[in-house]
Order: sequence, then C-alpha cells, then structure tokens
Amino acid sequence: MGDHSYKNSKSVIAANHKLLASVIGSHDEAVNAAVHHYTKSFRGFSVMLKPDHAEQLSGSDSVLSMFESKPNVIHTTHSWEFLGLNNIQQYDQPSTSDVIVGVIDSGVWPESKSFNDVGLSPVPSKFKGKCSTGENFTLSNCNRKIVGARFYYKGFEADVGPIESLNMTHSLSPRDTDGHGTHTASTIAGSIVPDVSLYGIGKGTARGGAPGARLAIYKACWFNECSDADILSAMDDAIHDKVDIISMSLGPGPPQTPYFKNAISIGSFHAFKKGVVVSASAGNSFLPSTATNVAPWILTVAASTIDRDIQSNIYLGNSKIIQGFSINPTTMERFYGLIAGSAAAAPNITTANASFCRRNTLDSTLIKGKIVICALEQIRDDRWGKAVAIQDGGGVGIILVDPLAKDVGIQFVIPGTLISPEEAEELVTYIEAEKNPVARISQTMTVIPSKPAPEMASFSSMGPNVINPDIIKPDITAPGVNVLAAWSPLATEFTAGRRTDYNVLSGTSMSCPHVSGIAAIVKASHPSWSPAAIKSAIMTTATIHDNNKNVIVRLPNGTQTSPFDYGSGHVNPAAATDPGLIYDFDTSDIIDFLCSTGETPAQLHNITGKMIYCKNTLPPSYDFNYPSIGVSNLRGRVSVHREVTYYGEGPVVYKAEVDYPTGVDVTVSPAELRFEKMGEKKSFDLHLTPYNTSNGGFVFGALTWTDGIHLVRSPIGLNVVSL
Repeated sequence: MGDHSYKNSKSVIAANHKLLASVIGSHDEAVNAAVHHYTKSFRGFSVMLKPDHAEQLSGSDSVLSMFESKPNVIHTTHSWEFLGLNNIQQYDQPSTSDVIVGVIDSGVWPESKSFNDVGLSPVPSKFKGKCSTGENFTLSNCNRKIVGARFYYKGFEADVGPIESLNMTHSLSPRDTDGHGTHTASTIAGSIVPDVSLYGIGKGTARGGAPGARLAIYKACWFNECSDADILSAMDDAIHDKVDIISMSLGPGPPQTPYFKNAISIGSFHAFKKGVVVSASAGNSFLPSTATNVAPWILTVAASTIDRDIQSNIYLGNSKIIQGFSINPTTMERFYGLIAGSAAAAPNITTANASFCRRNTLDSTLIKGKIVICALEQIRDDRWGKAVAIQDGGGVGIILVDPLAKDVGIQFVIPGTLISPEEAEELVTYIEAEKNPVARISQTMTVIPSKPAPEMASFSSMGPNVINPDIIKPDITAPGVNVLAAWSPLATEFTAGRRTDYNVLSGTSMSCPHVSGIAAIVKASHPSWSPAAIKSAIMTTATIHDNNKNVIVRLPNGTQTSPFDYGSGHVNPAAATDPGLIYDFDTSDIIDFLCSTGETPAQLHNITGKMIYCKNTLPPSYDFNYPSIGVSNLRGRVSVHREVTYYGEGPVVYKAEVDYPTGVDVTVSPAELRFEKMGEKKSFDLHLTPYNTSNGGFVFGALTWTDGIHLVRSPIGLNVVSL
C-alpha cells in the first residue's frame, strides 16, 4: 500500500483492519485473517483471503498491488585469507563498529564463540531494533555483537501449517536450529576465534569479513523455507531498525518473477530508497537463465571456490591413489572389499536401479563388510540417504561417483568420499582387473594452496537476466564452496548426526555473506556512499583471473566462463575500499530505467508505492548508469552513455582501455577523463559498431578506466541482432 502518513504502527493496523472488514464482513474476522502488518518502512499487510474477497480488495483505491505469497528457499576461515584480508586491522577499522548488518535467515546460535562481544563498544545509538524473546532465547542472548533479534513465522504457518505439528526440531524464537543462519551471520561479521576446525578439517582462525560490525538477526526461514510474507515483514523491520546492509542467502526458484510481483524485489527497493545495501544470493540452479534476485538495486552474488581442497582419497590395493572429496572425520584402519551397487542388486531389483544405492535396493549379504560404489540418478539425489542404505545393509563405506565432487563437502554416516566420473573410470578398470579388489578411504585432509582458484561452482545459477537482459546478472562472485563457519549444534541433518559448533557448507548462500561483509567494510570506509556507490565499488574492482593468472573457468570440467557466470568478476575487498571511480544511481534513475523497459504506471506503483507516470522522452534501458554494460538487442550502431564520479585526492587523468567483444568495434568518447577534485562527475559515451552478428548469443568484452594505479573495469555483454 506504499508510503503512509499515519503517526504510528497502531494507527496503520487499525486502518488495515477497517479496510479488511469492509471486504470480509466484520472487524473480528479481519483481525483473525491478517497474517502480518507492514507498518514501518511502508504500509501493507498479508492476509488469508478467499478468491472473491481478494478480487474485491484489489479494487480498493488504497491498494497498490496484491500478489500471492510464495515460498523461497535458502541457497545452501580460510576464505577471507584467500580474499586478501590477512591484516585485520588494515581493513577492519574501528569505524566498522558503527555498521549494522541485518541477516534475514534461519536465526542465530548466540552461544557460538563467533558471536562474543569482547572489545566491542556500546550498541550504536542509531539502532532502533529490539531483542525478541521466545523459546530458549532471552534478552541475555543479545549483546554488543548480536544487537537485535526478531522472528517471523505466521506466513510460514499460513503456507504449511502449525510449526508444532511438524515434529521437527525448532524454537519459536530467534534461536537457530537449522544452522544456516548461524553460518551466514558468522561469515559476515563473526568475531575472531582461533584454532577452529571441523573434526580437524580446515583448521585455522575463524572470523567474519568485518569482525567489528554488528549483527541484527531476522529469523524468517524455517526448515529451509522462507515465506514471502515473513521476508517482507523482516525487511520492513530491518529498514526501520536502521541497519546499513541487508544480507539474504535465499530466494525464489527459477524463473525469476517480475519485480512488481516479487516480495524481495519490492522490499529491497524500499531498502535502497532508505540507503540500505541489499546483498542476495543468485541461487543454486546450475543452468543458464536461472539467476534470481536480479533487480538492478540488489547486489546479486554467484559462488566460486577458494584455494583450499578438502580431499578424502581412496587407496587401492594396487598402491594407486584416486582423488576424492568429502568431509570424512573417521579413519579406515585397513582395506575392505570393493563392490559396485549395480553388482549387489537385491532380488527383483534391476542392476541400474541398484547402482543408485537407494534404500531396499541392495542385497545385504553382498555388501556386508564392503565399500560400495554408487551412482547418481539425478543431480539433486539424496546423497546422505545412499550412505544410510549401505550402513543399514552392513556396508562399511561409500564411494559416490558425482560430477559435483569438488563442489559439495558432504559428511556421510559411514566413511565415504565423492569422485569425479573421470576418476571413476580408473576405479572401474582396477575392479575389472582384480579378482578381489580392495580399498581404503582416507580421513579428510586439507590441501592449501590448490590451483586453479577460484573456479566457478557448477551449481551457481547463471545469467542472462530473464527480466531485463540489459542488466548483466549475477553482479559478482565470491567464495561459496566448502566454507567453514559457525553452526547450530542442534542441526545434525548436514553433519551425519554429529553435533558440532562449526560446519562446512557450499552454496550461493555462503558467497552472499562474503559480499555482505565486504559491503560493511566499504560502508565503514565511506559512510556517506549510496547503496549504488558501494555496489559499484565492489563490482568495478573485481578480477576475472585465477591464481594461475588465467581467466576463471567453471567446474566440473573447466569450461569457459563469461559475465553470465561471474558478473564483474571475483570480489577483491582490499581494492573495493578505494575504487577510484564509481557509477552511481538513485531511485529516479531506477524509475526511468523501469519506464524504458515498458513498466506501466500501475506496475511502477507496485514497486515504488507511489503513482508515477513515465516521462515522454526516456533514455534507452542500456543507458541506465549500471557498473556493467549490456545491450541485449543491438541493431546497428548504438551509443551507450555512462557517468562516473571521482573519489580520490587531487587532479588525475583516467584513460580508457577496451577489451573488444567479438564482431563489434568499440570507441570511447572522450577517451580520457580529467578530474580536478573529489566528487567531480564526468560523462562518456561508448560507441558500439557491429560488423558480425552474434548468432543468437551474447559476445563479451570490457571497458577499463585507469589512472595507472586504479583499474575501474566494467564487463560488456552484447547480443548483436543485426548490422
């Protein structure tokens, strides 16, 4: 229902009930039907309605938009060293203690050492949030690190039913029983904790990217699912509470819905308008055109590896070693027989079905005391369940042939490891050559440094942006593979039933908080910068090269990548605090952009909360002052316009350097930008002249402005339709 002028939340709720009663029939029914009231940063509500009542309510003059609440899913140490933050004092200056990061996730485990507040100053006076109590969560669970904590569940219960009826471990409070929220929060701003590991794996000092920053916790996710209605309520509170950054390692499944029908897009627009940076995960959907959270006012994060491998190798009876990957805390003291699942089919089960090692498909007399080799039927197979099935049949180990072997650190209930299909060929050769093949699975060891790194994770969702392909998405990539961070000891689903205080996870859920932490560092260095300026600084200072100085490739097969994989590149936090130039934009620029893409006044109303009419003359959508440059429908010669703002000391000259997209000539006018003082703005045009069509796909290049010290790089993505 947009912005409001009511004097307090109570007045908004009363007005909402009155409006609902006019449709439903009575005040009491209106009160019972309401799920959430949004009263702080904008006016609105979520409500259980019959279709005819919903249609009637949508016709009210005060209702700007209405859409169905849908479920979102969570996108599930050394990583900060890999990003170059070795000197904590250099990048985590005292001013970061004034930065507050709001984490919308599954809550927090406050007893973790990662959330101790030793040495922190009092809570910043600007913070307006609160510490909500509930089951197993008291006021004492908040401190100078966890400055606020709230929880939301009415939307989830409206979708799924009462949480109490689900018979799953939970706490109706900000306490995290899933582990995910604790992991992401500690990655962002966890305190410094020495000598941390997972059963000795990845041993080192655990820390967040901005260990001096504060955390405000908004628990809106339950059992890996987060309701639109609860997320929007959390965002309303977070904006009102005066957080500086909102971090969301969650999102809708693909395809991305239009902005005006998407709760995260609408809520994050209001956050952007109030000066709050919103960082969100791109998703774990593997394929092109599946990236979510793609609104241009959101910082969208892909996932890539760090230079640490977590290996659990296989020692064969012929003394050969096969490289495997998993989190295997136990040691096999001797060799055991090997058998393929396909060779151990239970009666009336086909060999193909048995190869997947599902429950009740294996003959226990054949697998007892042996290591079983299993296959995946589909990429989202239940990997943990295969090990349980083998354990139930008396098997002692599992070797799983998995294209994602390097991407996913898994803990099995028995000794186990993942191997690539290529390594599996060598294993099969050995089994066929030996009458009694045997093997031993080693305890996990940590290999640092590994090369090449980073590599794009195979699961990381890719562009192009299905809503506005002129906006290249994702924006950035960051560490999201086998990341060690704090954990809830009650969350044993991902730890093979073992209780642990720290855990290793993979996903864009893990990469997003890395970027949120870096946004906190940039915000601390430049408190007056807009969300767009902070976003620009992070994007234009990124790198597209790995530690072999080659262009980043994509797992599992080292395939070629593009900005649709990594956006502007791999995040570089040290450079992001001093980008040299930034591309800035505000809400009026966003509105012009949306108008240029054909959004109607009614649709703009839905997003902005105000009745807005587009200008008669609008710049084309590719002229939106975004840090990357995209033209999805290039027909003949086109000129793209941009403006940069100088942030540096004294006079300087920046010169343009172009990495030419295949089949397109690029000139920059002017080719030099001269600045006299900080804050000065300069415009330029990028003239694109195609001489070959791109055959239905995009071609890529880059524009880099440099003064000899700074490299301000923007990827270019062009779809040449005609010459």
